[in-house]
Amino acid sequence: MKKVFAIIAMMGVFTFGMTQTVSAQDEVSDEAAVEQVDSTAAVDSLATDTMVAEAIEETPAAPEVQEGGMYKTIKTKFIEGDAGFMALVAIALVLGLAFCIERIIYLALADVNVKKMLTGVENALINKGDVEAAKSICRDTRGPIASIYYQGLMRINEGVDSVEKSVVAYGAVQASNLEKGCSWITLFIGMAPSLGFLGTVIGMVQAFDDIQAAGDISPTVVAGGMKVALLTTIFGIVVALILQVFYNYILAKIESLTAQMEDSTITLLDIVTKYNLKK
Repeated sequence: MKKVFAIIAMMGVFTFGMTQTVSAQDEVSDEAAVEQVDSTAAVDSLATDTMVAEAIEETPAAPEVQEGGMYKTIKTKFIEGDAGFMALVAIALVLGLAFCIERIIYLALADVNVKKMLTGVENALINKGDVEAAKSICRDTRGPIASIYYQGLMRINEGVDSVEKSVVAYGAVQASNLEKGCSWITLFIGMAPSLGFLGTVIGMVQAFDDIQAAGDISPTVVAGGMKVALLTTIFGIVVALILQVFYNYILAKIESLTAQMEDSTITLLDIVTKYNLKK
């Protein structure tokens, strides 16, 4: 029995020792695994930081926004195109626009509600027989049509023929007033490209002078004069196009007002005829 207990005790001691050994090995394995995970995470983090840094370096820088880019470009080209001739083209543009704006404002003020005025004049003459009230309506209304009506009403007692002559004569005066200043606009429309072409010819002459002085037909020698020639031509054509657009608008407005004047004149003669018959 003592031998049996001794054998059992020895087996227990051996089993406990084996268990402690396995536990120690497991702890060592766990520590090694943890260290391996930490090292892997460190490598991944380092690789990620490296990739981010490379991406930042490779990202193109955003283009800088230049303030006043268009204005600066125009100013530079204006100076490069020989300030003398470019200044003449600019003066043509400013004066031409001044005449255009003046005509546009005048025509805008001349365009009134014609139907309302005609209704008032017809009501005063036909329904009330009051010539002075009709004249007052014409005086209080701006525009060429009201002026024509007033001149016709001034001679209403002299007969329809007298009224017609007065309206036709004064209508021609008002039509000429509508077109006042348009000849200056056409002048600047023709002058702007002509000044540009003049700069072109002078630039070509300058280019040939440079070639003669250098004794060589190289692009560097010719470029200066050719650049002046082309820039003055471009600016002159652009100025002419701008003024042409405004001029066509003005002509369309004048044609519209002229048509209203002619139609209103016929209506006035009909009103005067009815008024004389009613008397």
